[in-house]
Amino acid sequence: MGTLDGKIALITGTGGGIGRVAALTFAREGAKVFGCDIQVAGNDETIELVRTSGGEMAGLAPADLTDPEQARQVVDAAAAAFGGLDIVYNNAASLRFGPMPDYSVDDWRATIAGELDIPFFVSKFAWSHLVRRGGGVIINAASMAGMIAGEFPPMVGHCAANAGIIGMTRQLALEGAKVGIRAVTISPGPTLTPASDRDLGDNQPVRDAITAKTLVKRFAQPEEVVELVAFLASDRAAYITGANFPVEGGATAW
Repeated sequence: MGTLDGKIALITGTGGGIGRVAALTFAREGAKVFGCDIQVAGNDETIELVRTSGGEMAGLAPADLTDPEQARQVVDAAAAAFGGLDIVYNNAASLRFGPMPDYSVDDWRATIAGELDIPFFVSKFAWSHLVRRGGGVIINAASMAGMIAGEFPPMVGHCAANAGIIGMTRQLALEGAKVGIRAVTISPGPTLTPASDRDLGDNQPVRDAITAKTLVKRFAQPEEVVELVAFLASDRAAYITGANFPVEGGATAW
């Protein structure tokens, strides 16, 4: 018997990385999963992996969640696929790094849209579906950058957007308590995904610079983030709302 038996979950950004691991984990725990991504092939592969493992998953791709109408379509499709929504895991994000002098207005706007607009749009359109099921949980992925600055890579937009996610989630928890909706934030540190491996390659000095702020001096594996997400999505976490959970190898401890 899984910890998410009978739950219906929308997970954004399921084309790979943390989103793919989340889809597999939620399905393993008994949830029916709806996923979306801008990448069609990656999202299709995740659906196939979940189904091959014995889980239930449907999805929609491509989906640009920075467009509010596309976000609405994804949420409505997710609710229609299995008859409602109990869990929303806002995992999808896109961002740009750069130092303040060189960080363009386009970089700023793209990062705010790609990191802060997405969970707002999805949560907004999912709200009524959660209420109709008697409540549920919204889990917003932020970052340790929402709590501390980062020397490498320079991340003015990333810091601002993720601080916004943490603050927004507190307000969602306050408003959601009246209708049975919990809202929590999870703030990972540097995590190994196919995208990070592609971008970093075998550049060990860069990898070391990124993990230097962590106490454990390494990247997280996606599973180390997702297992906490799955717990927070479950009824075992029914007394937890409005909180932010750093999963960053101790980087915010000093």
